[in-house]
Amino acid sequence: MSQFPQHWTLFRLSALGDLVLTTGPMSWWNARRGYRFTVVTRDSLAPVLAGHPAVDEVIALDENSLRREPWIRVARRLAARCKGQGLLDLHGTLRSRILSLLWPGPVRRFPKFSLSRRLFQRCSLDCLRRRLEALNVPQRYTLALEQEAPAASELLPLIRLDEREREAGRILAATAGIIPGFLALHPYATHPDKAWPRELWLTLTRMLEQAGVPWVVLGRDASPLLPGDPRDLTNATNLRTLCAVLAQAGGLITNDSGPMHLASAVGTPVLALFGPTSRAWGFCPAGPRDLVLERDLPCRPCSLHGTTPCSRGRVCLASITPAEVLDAVPRLLGAPA
Repeated sequence: MSQFPQHWTLFRLSALGDLVLTTGPMSWWNARRGYRFTVVTRDSLAPVLAGHPAVDEVIALDENSLRREPWIRVARRLAARCKGQGLLDLHGTLRSRILSLLWPGPVRRFPKFSLSRRLFQRCSLDCLRRRLEALNVPQRYTLALEQEAPAASELLPLIRLDEREREAGRILAATAGIIPGFLALHPYATHPDKAWPRELWLTLTRMLEQAGVPWVVLGRDASPLLPGDPRDLTNATNLRTLCAVLAQAGGLITNDSGPMHLASAVGTPVLALFGPTSRAWGFCPAGPRDLVLERDLPCRPCSLHGTTPCSRGRVCLASITPAEVLDAVPRLLGAPA
């Protein structure tokens, strides 16, 4: 590894979950290789990286400027500002390719397995499934600089919260009338077709109440799940306070979403509900108590990002019952067998 610089500029503009998944590889590289990082991302996502032990600087690009200003100008400024550093392209987009052409130092990219993903989406061959499921996204990221990927358990995401933030999380949880160890629910998704049906979430809250399991709703959405209920903290958090509340939780039940990875990054076990997407895409949570509920259907996966229209009523998610989810809660919360 002596031919590599010790400082890398990591480029990952979006999305939330993808950026969170870079935090584990950065920690691993810092511990094993001594690498330090400058991270280029969107300003709305930059708070994720606050306090990360391997990150020296975050270059937060303004969303409006990205739309207005020609990217080549932005790329030239970035290349000049980070001169002497290697470029770690963990995005693989046209923007990152242009930046790579202007970069004055070494450039490394990770394998996206784009062809394998698209072929698997169309024909679901077992050989492609095995290839894709062999490495999750953090492992694929490390292949930008490593010959072999470390174990997934060594690359779990990491978000560092300070004591002030943790106290804010405790206070916000207290306003919902709950104590640490509660169950967090995230019923939302950027792409609505990745979300478990709302009526099933509502049924689950009633079943949790009957079972005596305290819960709180987290996330952001134009239509909160239970408006007026003090336990519904929809839109009450920013990225850091969301992480702080998740850190107080005993577990999170969620759709395939960014907060799924935020919970993992603060050490909170996750029960994820997967529908149109697949564990083959590499985004399944990988913690020791993390669980995934999904259906083995011939039409899955139908989408890379959960945006493909469905003529079957999204049966992949609708057929997962609240009773099944409730049955998994003791395992999620670490209850003794």
